Amino acid sequence: MIRRAFLTKAAAFSAVLTGAIPARARAATFEVTRSKAEWKAMLTPLQYKVMRQEGTERAFTSPLDTEKRAGTFLCRGCDLPLYSSKHKFDSGTGWPSFWKALPRAVGTKPDPGIFGMRTECHCRRCGSHLGHVFDDGPKPTGKRHCINGVSLKFKAA
Repeated sequence: MIRRAFLTKAAAFSAVLTGAIPARARAATFEVTRSKAEWKAMLTPLQYKVMRQEGTERAFTSPLDTEKRAGTFLCRGCDLPLYSSKHKFDSGTGWPSFWKALPRAVGTKPDPGIFGMRTECHCRRCGSHLGHVFDDGPKPTGKRHCINGVSLKFKAA
């Protein structure tokens, strides 16, 4: 049993490293679609890596991590309002963190990784990768939406 669990995790890790797990079929399932060339033209290389290839920006590099003004955080890919500043908190992780998303703003999917299964979150309208949801956030939800700042725009109230 232990060997099977190890081999399953090793296979998932290998698939992630080699790129054998393809990017999800965004064009068929999201309201806002663009070609690869269109996404590359509108995003910086880092934004493209994070939003379209499910990468991660380095911790403590986003100015949105320390953004304290009242307002709304929008998807950089389609301007859908995703998070309210009322739900933002300082998690100390180096990424903007929220204890809940706005209604009908984000979608989730399982994300296998080296250390087990995580929950990936993405914009429900354009499919852009935002970050991950963890179960170590504050009340009332107990959730921590750990979001890449490059995936967001901020609109002050």
